[in-house]
Amino acid sequence: MSDLDIQIPTAFDPFAEANAGEAGAAAGSKDYVHVRIQQRNGRKSLTTVQGLKKEFSYSKILKDLKKEFCCNGTVVQDPELGQVIQLQGDQRKNVSNFLVQAGIVKKEHIKIHGF
Repeated sequence: MSDLDIQIPTAFDPFAEANAGEAGAAAGSKDYVHVRIQQRNGRKSLTTVQGLKKEFSYSKILKDLKKEFCCNGTVVQDPELGQVIQLQGDQRKNVSNFLVQAGIVKKEHIKIHGF
């Protein structure tokens, strides 16, 4: 039997690459600013912005966003996500354009989620 070249199948983990990618993706996902929409009730919705760098003043950004888009908003502290800006209405395109024009984030680092 030693003369034969027998290959014994080894255990194959189909998720090994995905798990290895998650460690890098977790660090890489910090680079993106996520702009999402959440449906409330009926036609009402919330726009959330997460992933801004901590060096920025969230309250000042919120103040400018509220003035620019004539909507109300707040900064919410989430245990998993950190600080999240919430705005009333569907402001996804407006917020992404504002963040790029203000020089806060580059366009390629914004991910817009929803519908």
